Amino acid sequence: MNYLITVVGPTAIGKTALSIKLAQHFKAEIISCDSRQFFKEMTIGTAVPEPEELAAATHHFIQNKSIHEAYSVGHFEREALQKLEELFTINNIVIMVGGSGLYLDAVINGLDHFPTIDASVRDELNTRLETEGLASLQNQLKELDPETYNEIAIENPHRIIRALEVCIGSGQTYSSFKNKPKAPRNFTPIKVGLTADRHVIYDRINRRVDIMLEKGLLKEVESLYNLKHLNALQTVGYRELFLYLDGTIDFDFAVSEIKKNSRRFAKRQLTWFKKDEETLWFDYMANTNNIIKSIKNVIKNKNSSI
Repeated sequence: MNYLITVVGPTAIGKTALSIKLAQHFKAEIISCDSRQFFKEMTIGTAVPEPEELAAATHHFIQNKSIHEAYSVGHFEREALQKLEELFTINNIVIMVGGSGLYLDAVINGLDHFPTIDASVRDELNTRLETEGLASLQNQLKELDPETYNEIAIENPHRIIRALEVCIGSGQTYSSFKNKPKAPRNFTPIKVGLTADRHVIYDRINRRVDIMLEKGLLKEVESLYNLKHLNALQTVGYRELFLYLDGTIDFDFAVSEIKKNSRRFAKRQLTWFKKDEETLWFDYMANTNNIIKSIKNVIKNKNSSI
């Protein structure tokens, strides 16, 4: 039996460090499902693992794409499943780590299939985003599909527009197309979650932002300024500093906004991951050996039930 051990949790909680320890113990390789870390032009602001961390275990899907490429969760699902087929011929255990719940779900459960929508709907929504701002689109989604509004990252304009175009173009809610039967997988997922008290999570996020700035985040954002319209750059840490470079807000406010929006993101991550009752949750300071023991118990129980 093949096992996909997933490590999930809010941003800055320590998922990378745990995934490397698990990979070393099980002699396994790591698939990243962090949708921000796919892009080679974005390093500091996405908290890409350090070179020594990447060297400590074999990683896949880290800085393997360009921000100029159109890359979706559908692309990732196909490529990740292909990579899993390859890796399972070497070892029956693979580690997957990341905070992008949608991308993780795509690999484990499969994507939902949505109707084809006329491109003019998206064009109109993008125009409205530029002229009316994101709040207008957020409010419309809340009215048309409150279930989706409460589930997705509402600070992400790409996700808002995608949900709205389905609502408008099909006349049905985005959520109505979800949770249909999917193709079976050739692996069993074992889900491990890291968490902490809210104030600990927020302190870790604030500190991570400070470290990013010390490492040169502003310089990285400046180098990408002329590309700020690209979808990959519509994300926390970049969006706020683009506004600073535009002269719209001052630097201190931009930093406070990065921290605030990162905290909001972490809250949404926890809401998403906590919905899965199969996840084994551990405090971020938990002894790795205890986590490994729990994983092995799950594997033992599943093997004995065959």
